Amino acid sequence: MNDEFRTEKDSMGEVQVPQDALYGAQTQRALNNFTIGDLTMSPVFIRALAVIKRAAAQTNQELGLLRRQEGEAIAAAAQEIINGNHGEHFPVPVFQTGSGTSSNMNINEVIVGLAARQGVELSANDHVNRGQSSNDVIPTALHLAIALGLKGQVIPVLQQLAEVIRGQAARYSQVIKTGRTNLMDALPIRFGAELEAWAAGLDECLERFETLLPRIQRLALGGTAVGSGLNTHADFPAKAVARINSMTGLQCRVAPNLYKGLSFLDSVVEASGQLRAAALVLTKISNDLRWMNSGPGAGLAEIALPALQPGSSIMPAKVNPVIPEAVMMACAQIMGNDQVVALAARNGNFQLNTMLPLAAHNILQAIDLLSDSARTLADKAIAGLVVNEEKCREFVSRNPILVTALNNKIGYLAAAEIGKKAMAEQRPILEVALEETDLSREQLEELLDPARLADGGK
Repeated sequence: MNDEFRTEKDSMGEVQVPQDALYGAQTQRALNNFTIGDLTMSPVFIRALAVIKRAAAQTNQELGLLRRQEGEAIAAAAQEIINGNHGEHFPVPVFQTGSGTSSNMNINEVIVGLAARQGVELSANDHVNRGQSSNDVIPTALHLAIALGLKGQVIPVLQQLAEVIRGQAARYSQVIKTGRTNLMDALPIRFGAELEAWAAGLDECLERFETLLPRIQRLALGGTAVGSGLNTHADFPAKAVARINSMTGLQCRVAPNLYKGLSFLDSVVEASGQLRAAALVLTKISNDLRWMNSGPGAGLAEIALPALQPGSSIMPAKVNPVIPEAVMMACAQIMGNDQVVALAARNGNFQLNTMLPLAAHNILQAIDLLSDSARTLADKAIAGLVVNEEKCREFVSRNPILVTALNNKIGYLAAAEIGKKAMAEQRPILEVALEETDLSREQLEELLDPARLADGGK
């Protein structure tokens, strides 16, 4: 051994560990064994583990299962990790043992290392992991990290995006534009109504997340190895979960069936599916923005998005809708992540799922991508869009579908003939209708008023 390494021991014997590493033998064995890719566990997941370790230590101290010095040392070290410190000492890859045992032992060993710096000797298994198993800690951390991500990131940012959209809807509520179905001209609508539909889509996403949260906040802590709770004090689960709630502001509770909590990922799949649904809403909004912004000469050009950067390395003056495009790519990744989470969830066998780290990585990445996408879309695209009111009026004035308003007066087929003649002769519907019907100009002007049609003919 040289000065750069130290010797650590575990149940399998000695192993060389970098001298300055806070972790110990079991983490090092994981690093030696798992060399697939360079992905590591999310910092949010690590913080969730630290919350569990602090709550467990304080509970075990209260129950007389840890001495005061031991409980306080574990809690203090865990709090340092919760604060975002020591991230470099969590190098265990995502592609590790399916139970996540290596990540559980990683944090146990780092806490031991931090306590040692304060002169307190601890055992990673006997003290930090007391009353726990990787098999209940990792599913608990997964649920906890998802709940924190939804409450702290996704929900507030989707609310913010909906508010920004509604602000623009109010600003342009009087602008009448051509509606489009099948990418073809349809009846006129208010620009504000189009944006309100976007906001309503986000409202429904928020409803889904709120409905989901109670199930995600069911924690398997206390089930230990197989769900029976062996080696755990009877009062440990409820007391530890109460401490988790106090630390996080969540409303978690002990899972009603710990056997189920250890081995099923259906609630995680549900959460991933709701993230996918929200990604589809953001994709729809982004696609609409791209189409409305298209042009400026040969497209719709109904809006102008903020010009953020040159759009071409060869075409001067070209500016692209870069934010909607970036958001759409992120949303595609979220949809791919959802598929991986579903595949991971299939690997529950008896009392354990064997793809927990993979599920954790993908859903937590999806949470980050969705919240970043919504924030970026709000701040860098929708908040600064400007409606080209003149272009909207021009499209409405040339819209042959206005003839739909005459259906109840002259019938569908007669109205269709007027529409075709107006398109062929490039004349206004009103002018052709005056020639082809017995309706007065006053009647036609009322029937064909775009604002009236945008409001459903009322």
